Amino acid sequence: MIKQALISVSDKTGVLDFARALSAMGVNILSTGGTAKLLADNGVAVTEVADYTGFPEMLDGRVKTLHPKVHGGILARRDFPEHMAKLAEHDIPTIDMVVVNLYPFQATVAKQDCSLEDAIENIDIGGPAMLRSSAKNHKDVVVICDPSDYSVVLDEIKNNAGVVSYDTRFGLATKVYSHTAQYDGAIANYLTSLDASRSHAARNTYPQSLNVAFEKVQDMRYGENPHQSAAFYRDVQPTAGALANYRQLQGKELSFNNIADADAAWECVKSMGGFDQSAACVIVKHANPCGVALGASAVDAYLRALQTDPTSAFGGIIAFNVEVDAAAATELAKLFVEVLIAPSFSAEAKQILSAKQNVRLLEIALGNGVNAMDFKRVGGGLLVQSADAKNVLISDLRVVTKLQPTQQQLQDMMFAWRVAKYVKSNAIVFCGNNMTLGVGAGQMSRIDSARIASIKAQNAGLSLENSVVASDAFFPFRDGLDVVVDAGARCVIHPGGSMRDQEVIDAADERGVVMLYTGTRHFRH
Repeated sequence: MIKQALISVSDKTGVLDFARALSAMGVNILSTGGTAKLLADNGVAVTEVADYTGFPEMLDGRVKTLHPKVHGGILARRDFPEHMAKLAEHDIPTIDMVVVNLYPFQATVAKQDCSLEDAIENIDIGGPAMLRSSAKNHKDVVVICDPSDYSVVLDEIKNNAGVVSYDTRFGLATKVYSHTAQYDGAIANYLTSLDASRSHAARNTYPQSLNVAFEKVQDMRYGENPHQSAAFYRDVQPTAGALANYRQLQGKELSFNNIADADAAWECVKSMGGFDQSAACVIVKHANPCGVALGASAVDAYLRALQTDPTSAFGGIIAFNVEVDAAAATELAKLFVEVLIAPSFSAEAKQILSAKQNVRLLEIALGNGVNAMDFKRVGGGLLVQSADAKNVLISDLRVVTKLQPTQQQLQDMMFAWRVAKYVKSNAIVFCGNNMTLGVGAGQMSRIDSARIASIKAQNAGLSLENSVVASDAFFPFRDGLDVVVDAGARCVIHPGGSMRDQEVIDAADERGVVMLYTGTRHFRH
């Protein structure tokens, strides 16, 4: 039975209603500082911890709850007579519930003007101590660190004669240890990012000690291959618009490869904003876009994207940046698809696609957020880098040939460049009129990528005459340029930066094509 609860929270979301409900059930409430004032000011009977322990808060609030009358009441095992006798000897009542969340350390250090002193003073001591004590003794103490659990606990108390089940207590305790581990990890990351000057402004992006935290979403049936096990984890706070925010509307359970390919499709389609036509469609197979197009509507964009490589699209992942309506769903239902992703699906589209029960429908709200860091596991270590979040603007481009691009060519080159960013290196992408015409991906030789891209276009019956080409890195020799020009390209966009740049520029002038430099490379391994 919950007879006494200690409530001390920085995030006061929902705490007043929760405390009122406990008080109405006859639970005695202990509290500190601002939480105690909030409860008292709103008519909730509350005892200050300082009055309870007979020992005042001190050291500017650094010492509030670090007292035997608090931790003894939390940690005593109710099934150990010697523990209970010791409490009686020292007149220490049991504390049956602890509701604590911690000083906002992460929010504090995220501020540009944060000082080391500010950061240090926002390292909570008493809070983690109470949480860990309560979680250790979860058999006898209900511990809550997340306001979203208030209603769960109240429902159990009301429906179970004042008792919270062991399963719930255990689940809340495990949540506490994850929470305090993340909190300590954030502190370690911050402090080890400081240089010798201890300046917040000069801290290193890559701390000496890197602690990361993810929450498991689900186990996978298997990994990339059936003999591998796997699970999907997401950030504790996923960025806006990230794949991890998906809501699955129908279909089989997502696989390891589904999620990896879906992320490639979703990130690519998100990057297609800013062009004249609002609808974009990306078709991905084996982590590479095999068809990308803009269109006047979802169905228009899809049908244009499908033209690039209808063979590879079979069994692919398809993403849209607009709602999938009935017209698009009717066409999509004609193709075997693993996953469909969009910001929304109309009621009619859901009805049409419900006939394809195995197709996974994912709804994700659009957003411009990107992961702060990319990770790549290697043997015995971890590579960490900032995300490739740069989108080249027209103002960043430099025309290096005598021939200047038309406005349509310029737009097509910008479109091609956006697509090339999401194609595995070495990447060559032919485009025209805001759609891909041929994609060459992942070859050891850039020349082979160019040849494969032109073969793809030929197989799809698409002409490359007067097309544009994007290359994710520079052409080291003129031979790669000659291959794409021979195939029909009249404009080329690439980063530049080769020792033989002038040789390639001279070749472009000789062949009568436009060449633009972006100054930015987009390797994708």
